[in-house]
This record gives sequence, C-alpha cells and structure tokens, in this order.
Amino acid sequence: MDTADLDDPALTVSDCIPVSLVTRLLELGHEREVELQAGRGEWVCALEWSRLLGDRGQYDQALDVLGPYIATGWWPAARARADLLEGWGREQEAIDLSRPYARAGDSLVLDFFARLLARHGRAAEAFALLRPGIEGWFLARALVDVAEAAGRDEEVAALLEARIEAAVPACDDPDCHRLRMEPSNAFALLATVRERQGRVDEAIALLRRREVTSVNSRDALADLLARHGRIEELRAYADSEYHGHAARSLAEVLEESGDVQGATDVYRAFAEKPHGMWQVAHLLSQLLLRHGRADEAIAVMRALADSPNGAEDYVVDTLCTLYAGHGRAREALAYLDTLKERRGGEEEWDFFRIRLPLMAACGLRDEAIEQARAHPEGGTWYAAWSLSHLLAEASRREEAAAVLEQHPDSTSTLLAHHLVDLGRVEEAVRVVQARPSAAPAPDPSGTAYSAEPPF
Repeated sequence: MDTADLDDPALTVSDCIPVSLVTRLLELGHEREVELQAGRGEWVCALEWSRLLGDRGQYDQALDVLGPYIATGWWPAARARADLLEGWGREQEAIDLSRPYARAGDSLVLDFFARLLARHGRAAEAFALLRPGIEGWFLARALVDVAEAAGRDEEVAALLEARIEAAVPACDDPDCHRLRMEPSNAFALLATVRERQGRVDEAIALLRRREVTSVNSRDALADLLARHGRIEELRAYADSEYHGHAARSLAEVLEESGDVQGATDVYRAFAEKPHGMWQVAHLLSQLLLRHGRADEAIAVMRALADSPNGAEDYVVDTLCTLYAGHGRAREALAYLDTLKERRGGEEEWDFFRIRLPLMAACGLRDEAIEQARAHPEGGTWYAAWSLSHLLAEASRREEAAAVLEQHPDSTSTLLAHHLVDLGRVEEAVRVVQARPSAAPAPDPSGTAYSAEPPF
C-alpha cells in the first residue's frame, strides 16, 4: 500500500455504500437517503453526512451522527470526529477525544495524535510520544516531521545516527553489502534533518548510501539536488540512475526554468537506453502536450507501441486517447486495425474496448454497441462495463442498467450509479448492500486494530 493510504483507513472499508455513490446521492439532492442510511450503520454515509452538517454550521447534529459509531470504540469514527472538531477550531476537544486511543499504542493512531499535537503548539509533547517508536519506519518519519516544530533536530539526528550505527549485515554472506536497519528509512530521514539544517552535502552523502532509491516514482536524492540547483550533479546522477526518476527530476527543473527543449532532450536521451523508452515515454509525451506539441507527443507513444513487445493494452490505450483528444480518432481506429491484422484478425477485449469510444467519436456509436454485443467476450462482466457506458452516453440508461444487472456480483457499484441517475434510489442502495463480501483475511500482526466497521 502506498503510504498516503495509511492516512485515512476509514475510507478503505469494503462493506459500506461506496464513497462515490454517497457523493452522487448528495449531488442529486438525496440527502434524506444518506441521513437514513447513516443511522442504519452505513459508515460512509455517516461520515459524509456529518461533514455536510458541519459545513452548514450544524455542529452538534454533525457530532451526533458519529456518536453511535464512536460508542463501539472504533478509531476511524473517533478520528473523523477529531478532524471535524479541529476544522471548527476546537482543537483541544479533538486532542482530548484522541488521547485515550493513542494510549493503546497503535501506530496509525499515534501518528495522527502526534501530528495533531504538533499542529497546535504542543510539538514537544508529540516528540516525547513518538520517540520510543524510532525503530519503526512509520513512526520514525512522524518523529522527524514533528522534531522541526519542537526544535529537536539535533536530538532526532542523534537517534537516527545511533540506529544506523547499530545496523547489521542482512545476511551471513561476507560479501553482502545490504544492511538490516531499523528504521529501514534511517538514511533518508537523517538526510531530511541535515537538509533542514543547511548541511546539504551531508544529506547528499546519506542518500547515496540508501538501498531503496525510489519511492512512489520519486528519487529523494534527485529531488534534493534539484531543490538546491546542483544541476550538473543531477545530470550525472540522471545518466546513471536506472528507473528514470532522476531524469524526471532534471526535466522538471529545466521545464520550470523555461528550458523546455532541454527537458525534452533529457527524456529523449534516457529513452535511448535499452529500457529507457518504457520508463519515460509517458512523461515525455505529457511534457510535449503541455507545450502544444501534440503531434510529437503522439509520435512518442506511437514509437513505444511499435517497439518490440510495446503494444501492451495500456500503451495502446494511451496512444489512442491522445489521437482522439486531438481530432484524430480515425487514425487511432486505423492503428487498431493494423494491430488486429498482425494478430491474425483476432482482437481480444482488452484491445477491442479501446475501439469503442473511438467509434463513438466518429459518429458510429450504434455500430459500436452492436459490435460490443457481438464480440466473443461481449457477455462477460468486464464487457458489461464498457457496453453500459456506451449505452448511457447514448441516453439509453435503462438499457445500460439492464446490461449490468446480468452481472450483479461484479458491477454493483456502477449499476447503482445508473439507478440513482434514473431516480431509483432505494433500489440502488439495495444493490450495493446486497453485494457479496469476501471473508476477512487473518490479521498477521495479531493486534485488535481494524479498519473495518464493527457494526
């Protein structure tokens, strides 16, 4: 899981009416239904309804909505109330509410509570709370973040240096250079502190010692060099870094300085590496698009699609979307025809589905619908998604719903959206409430914490 997801576990619940549907209900004025379901244990309804009431200044009513959920002892509900209270300027109430949960020691709760304290002038308390968790990457990251506000950078740096010195080889092989270190992100965190202190050379040296160089498609060393204008060092790093993430940082800083051609050249140079085109083609095409060079952007994605093994469905989809977005849908269809011929006249659904919006853009929506129904995979649940979209865009929403109703286990959320738009609100709610849910997997940590609602 990406670390951003950890910040809001309440939204990952699988057995509630989904957020997108609740949002749609509210957009269409079905507030009474959301309020009703909130009182029946539908957590997402309760969350969105309480937020809406708070936005209207109905603070007591908003808190009352969450009351039954908080009474179960479920942390996401308490966090939601704390978020509301803080947003209304009632931070002390938010702190008092969260503190008992933090005492239980769960990392997610500690992270939230410490950051809450730090935002409201109590960074020293937050630092003391997090300090014992220095060995875990998640709480160590929070500790470094609150250390700045607490004026404790040197102290947290000393803690991290001690953890680095305590690292041991990851295996018994004498030639093994990998380290078993707790926290695993100690180098990166210490580099953050040193950069904050203006000790940039030390930060760079620390980041060069990392084992994992890229997180979420960003390279911290490359970004650090870019922030401090060390362009020649960044160029050298971009030339040697495998993933293209340093090339991305270099291209971004050049583009921001107005050197669009320089940024383009960085990507084109990286694309010439044996693996390079796969890493940067999309980034280069987006750069070209931002500067009105659509034909070049299309040519980049076409070159990737035409490369050995390059005609993957997601690459072809991106290429065809570019074609269509610039009035060249027929060229996209011609390209798909060429691919189909290469494959002996066969076109599996992953590629056929790309054809459908292109046909619609060319005024061939009815033909697209007929071909989708006739396709060998046209009766599958995944084909129903594409076919229902075509029908809905043709103002044939009842037919779209009927197609999805043939696959209730796989299309319930999309079907519910269509039903809401048709005014069949109660039926839409029943559809998503009736969908099967998988049995919960065992908790490998053995802890009692759960992001699933206990009601």
